[in-house]
Amino acid sequence: VQLQASGGGLVQAGGSLRLSCAASGRTFSVYHMGWFRQAPGKEQEFVAGISWGGGGSTSYADSVKGRFTISRDNAKNTMYLQMNRLKPEDTAVYTCATLKSWSTTRGDYWGKGTLVTVSS
Repeated sequence: VQLQASGGGLVQAGGSLRLSCAASGRTFSVYHMGWFRQAPGKEQEFVAGISWGGGGSTSYADSVKGRFTISRDNAKNTMYLQMNRLKPEDTAVYTCATLKSWSTTRGDYWGKGTLVTVSS
C-alpha cells in the first residue's frame, strides 16, 4: 500500500487543520491506520490510531486527547486527522502509516509526511 499525507501548513495557536492520508495499491479497509509525528530534535511519536474496517476503535496519545479526531473513509481510501486547538508544541512533520497490529503503536507501511507549524 502507498500512502501520502497532505494538509499541513502554518496556523496560529488555537487554530485548526485537517490532515488527509490518501492510500493506493491495496485494499485500504483491511489496515489499522495511524498518525505519527516528529518534532525538530525529538523522536517520532504515535499520535492517533483507528481500527480496520469501519474504524470502530480509536486511540490517542494523551497529549492530543480531546483536541484531535482521527477518522477514515474507506470509499475514498482516505484517513483524516482533524486537529483543533492547536498548540506550538504540536509543530512537527506528521506522517501516516499502517499499524502492525491494533495492540501496538508501531507503524508498518509509511507515507511521506506533511509539515504542521503552529505559531504562538
